[in-house]
Formats: sequence, C-alpha cells, structure tokens
Amino acid sequence: MAHRGSDISIHDDERSLPTDRGFDAPHHDLIGRRPLLPRDDPFYEPVDGMADLAPGTVLRSRDVGLAFLGVIPQRIAAVQLSYRTTDMNGEPMAAVTTVLSPSSRSLGEVYPIVSYQCAIDAIAGRCFPSYALRRGSKALGALPQLEFLLIAALLAEGWAVSVPDHEGPQGLWGLPREPGYCVLDGIRAAMNHAPLNVDASAPVGLWGYSGGGLASAWAAEMFAEYAPELDVVGAVLGSPVGDLGKTYERLNGSFFSGLPALVVGALTHVYPELQRVIETHATPAGKKSLARLQKMTTVEAVVRFMFTDMASMLDRPLEEVLALPEVREVFDSIRLGRSTPAMPVLIVQAVNDRIMSVDDIDELARLYSEGGASVTYHRDRFSEHMLLHPMSAPMALRWLQDRFDGRPVRANRLRTTWPTLLNPSTYQGMARLVAISAKVVGGRSISRAPLSEFDR
Repeated sequence: MAHRGSDISIHDDERSLPTDRGFDAPHHDLIGRRPLLPRDDPFYEPVDGMADLAPGTVLRSRDVGLAFLGVIPQRIAAVQLSYRTTDMNGEPMAAVTTVLSPSSRSLGEVYPIVSYQCAIDAIAGRCFPSYALRRGSKALGALPQLEFLLIAALLAEGWAVSVPDHEGPQGLWGLPREPGYCVLDGIRAAMNHAPLNVDASAPVGLWGYSGGGLASAWAAEMFAEYAPELDVVGAVLGSPVGDLGKTYERLNGSFFSGLPALVVGALTHVYPELQRVIETHATPAGKKSLARLQKMTTVEAVVRFMFTDMASMLDRPLEEVLALPEVREVFDSIRLGRSTPAMPVLIVQAVNDRIMSVDDIDELARLYSEGGASVTYHRDRFSEHMLLHPMSAPMALRWLQDRFDGRPVRANRLRTTWPTLLNPSTYQGMARLVAISAKVVGGRSISRAPLSEFDR
C-alpha cells in the first residue's frame, strides 16, 4: 500500500506484526520532499498487533531535515520515531517524537536526554512538532516553530532532545494521562533506537511551558507508576495550567479566548457527554465556529477568536452550561494534582500572568508538596506569561544540570526565589541564548555553549 507524494510507502509486512517474534522497525533515509501533513502521512499510521508490543517500541523511523520556521535549514541530526504508546483509556496507540542529537559527544559517553514538550495548544496537525519543525512545513502560527530556539539551547548543553507529539495523533489538547504516556514512551523509544546511542541508564529531564508544562506535569505525575525504569531526575514545569476548567472560565471573552475554545473543541472528540452538550446547546453559528477551530494554528485561533464570549455560541447562559454535571465531570477529570511526582520538580510561574492564574499554580505546588514531592517553586513577582519562559531558561537549564550532576535540590532554592528580571545572571544567559538563536537563524551548526553555566 503506497501513498502518493509520501516520503515512504507502507507495505503489508510493515503494517502487520507477528506476535511470536520481535518487530524490526523499518528505517527510511532523508528525502528532500515537502513534508505531508500528519493526517496524510502514512508514517503516523498504527501497526497491526501493537497491543502485543511493549510501550516505547519503535514502529518506524526516518531521518528528517529540520528548518527554523520551516524555511531556514538546520545542521542538526534528527530522527523521527513512530512508537507504540497508550491513549487515555489504556488502549494501544501510535505516536511520533522527533529526536535531536548534540553535535559533539565522546564515543561511549552516557549523556542526558531531555524530553521537551512544546506548547502545541491546537488540534490541527500543522502544529505538531513532528511537522512544524521540518524543512518545508507550512505552519505559520504554530508555537513549536518559535520554541525551536529553546530546543537549540538544550542541544548547546550537550544533551539529546526528544520532542514528542504529546497530544497524540488527533491533536487532542487537554486530555488527562495521554500526554504523560506519549512523553514517557517517547523517551523509551529514543533509548530503544540503537542508532541514536541514547543509553538506557541515561539521566532524563522533562521541560515544558504553558501547554508544554501541562504535558510535562502529566508525565511527572505518571512516571513512578508507568515508567519507573527510566532515570527521570527532574522536571521543569513552566506555568503548567493546573486547572483547565478554571482557565476556561477566566479566559472566556478575553484576548486569549481562542485558547479555551480550542480545548473544548479537542475534548469533544473523546468525551461523548460533552459532545452531546455542544450538539444540544450550541447555536448553528457556534457549531461552525468550533468546526473551524479544528484546522487553525494556535496564533490563528487566538487572533480570530479574541474577545469572543462563548455565551454567544449557546442557546442558554454559559454559566448554566458550565454547571451541568456532565461538563463539571469532564473538567474535573482533566485537572492536575491527582498524583505526586516522584522526581524533584521546578515549577516556574509568573505572578502577573494573564493566561494562567498564579492561584491555580499555587494550589498545584501545595498539592505536590503535601504529597511528599520535592518542589522548588519559582514564583516570579515581576514577569508575565510570554516573557518568563525565555527569561527563566538559564535557571531551568542550570536546575536540570544540577539534577544530572546529582547535586542536592536545596542548592537551587535560594537563587530560584529571586525574580529573573533582577538577576544579573539572567542577562548573561540571555546573551548566550541570543547567540544560539543567531546560529539557528543563520542555519549554522549548534556547538556546545551551555546557558546553564551563567545561572549563579
């Protein structure tokens, strides 16, 4: 079976899986063809018999060319892995991660791997990192294209990086558990793919911000039960949402009202009771608006839906619809804080954040701490949502480096209480980040140049 215009062809022996022996995942070399959208690309399709495979088993692999904003080619070795993971209901599912290797490493060296969760924050496949980071992608408004600068900073530390499509193959933003499965199995897949030379004993870090922080938090909460064999030594949870239900109510009608609308559009795919509420109470115009969201990138959705009151899409007051038991049940099921992370966590949150409420993150930090987690909470008094992610990067990377080096967590706590805007080392790190970004924009090689060394 072949797909026209695809990088690969899928044959029957690739699609089916013998249950009496291991599966040799086919590998496809780099092809300089414009990438297909995930929905049209057979690389993303599941393999028959996946239920008989261990989570993290590689199903297919291919070399890919990366490009900043889809147009500036990067000199970075990158492999994409299709791997067996688990959906929110515990059923087998295929997902994809993009694994980037550092340019310089010694033979036999066990180097860390960081799973970086992008703020996908959309349903459209154009926003999946596996598509948006590739050369030739058409993904204007997809946040992973901008986050490539921070992914490059991880490479400059000398670490391997896994960038999973943590929303799964359908782009279901906001689901519980499934992002954690995708993240942890993406790390397993990178270790299982021998050519990457990622040692199974390598220390593992997690990092993400906003929607990526939410996915990282799910992975942190689920790690001990789902993937205890991994040596996950720390997780940086940047503005990790905490309570999507409260976020929906707070952002509705604001500049960022497109974000909660995207969440509702995604959740209707897997919560039939929520879909029934939409079918019953959404106006014809409201249904059309939610349908259009399925194809929008994050920035496009924010621009087109800014200051839109979701009440205008309903035939009943919004407060009544949100109070329905089936709606409350959905929002309760997607809230973080059900489990305690088994690894140390660094939570980063701006007090003056207009998107994520600091009160929600305060509550999440409290729940984690009371559950026995080692929590370092950088509650930044002078930043806001967009600015804090890059400004806190030197601190986040230094915190991860300390975890990889086995340093005690308490060594970080004093400096993480100081606002990033008032910390001189922040600006040294930002200067290094600008230099790394200049290499990305110029399409030059990313050599070892750690940001983490500036955070003191």
